[in-house]
Amino acid sequence: MTQTDRRYMALALELGRRGQGRTWPNPAVGCVIVKDERIVGRGWTQSGGRPHAEPVALAQAGAAAKGATAYVTLEPCSHHGKTPPCAEALIAAQVARVVVAVEDSDGRVSGKGFQMLQDAGIEVTQGVMAEEAVRDLQGFFLKTEQGRPFVTLKLAQTLDGRIATATGESQWITGPEARRAVHMMRARHDAVMVGGGTARADDPSLTVRDIGIDHQPVRVVVSRRLDLPLMSTLARTAKEVPVWLAHGHDADVELMRTWEGLGAGLMACELEGGQLSPASVLQALGSKGLTRVFCEGGGGLAASLLTADLVDELIVFSAGSVIGAEGFPGVGALGLERLAMAPKFTLSGQRRVGPDVLTIWRRASS
Repeated sequence: MTQTDRRYMALALELGRRGQGRTWPNPAVGCVIVKDERIVGRGWTQSGGRPHAEPVALAQAGAAAKGATAYVTLEPCSHHGKTPPCAEALIAAQVARVVVAVEDSDGRVSGKGFQMLQDAGIEVTQGVMAEEAVRDLQGFFLKTEQGRPFVTLKLAQTLDGRIATATGESQWITGPEARRAVHMMRARHDAVMVGGGTARADDPSLTVRDIGIDHQPVRVVVSRRLDLPLMSTLARTAKEVPVWLAHGHDADVELMRTWEGLGAGLMACELEGGQLSPASVLQALGSKGLTRVFCEGGGGLAASLLTADLVDELIVFSAGSVIGAEGFPGVGALGLERLAMAPKFTLSGQRRVGPDVLTIWRRASS
């Protein structure tokens, strides 16, 4: 691996991130085509998952792709789906070399794309900035291998871990800069998810606003009995921006029909300990193609995801205030008896956001 390869792969990774939140069920891939130390084409997976990054970059490069090097963040696909294989497109363009960050775990592709390129006489280099690519594409890999999306849990809380006062007042614990950052994070996920209690208490819209982006993530509410306000913002806008409701098999049939009439999608999930199983909810979302889910609480849903070891990334905005024990905690009861049982995370990043502090934690096991 050369520094030149790293430099162009870093650009391909950055391009791939532009598609996050828009490309599901396909991965958000980036591609850069370089000839004689000059970038002649760049592309990323487009909204809805197609066209893929490689044909976008090749179209920009045109005839200059002949004899060039293509940098791609994920192994080029080799199977005929709704679009022709990207490996075939690279072969047809007569590129001389393909540099790839990470192999595709999809059984239809895994290793086959590399083999197709090598059989055509194209030099293939693997593993350039693989760790960074795996982090960016982890949601796609989780969906492919485990049937569930990558889960980011976001908490916005006081220094003592409270998200609201005893009376339920929570607007606003963090400042406008933090709220703007949250909208940017929503835009990079396929869906925003909350529990039924949060939907009832806050009447949230769960949309991306005020950052110049018109694309909207799916809005997911986890509510066993579907006992959600029928005049809420989510209900009134369900036909404009998708709303999916995860509910139990024992939900009221009339409520199910009513929500369907309002435009919501329904997902019947299994119960666990009298509550909706978080694993079942995530499997349902994965079966619909979601790769990245941004969970914004409340405390009960956060606790269930943490207890089930289903939080891959924990994002915490900490405000410089203290509410006290009578306030609502950001995470509900976990039922821990020993410190060793506590979910563990490794610090990934930290920065100041306006008057608040943002810390990003990754699951320790990953």
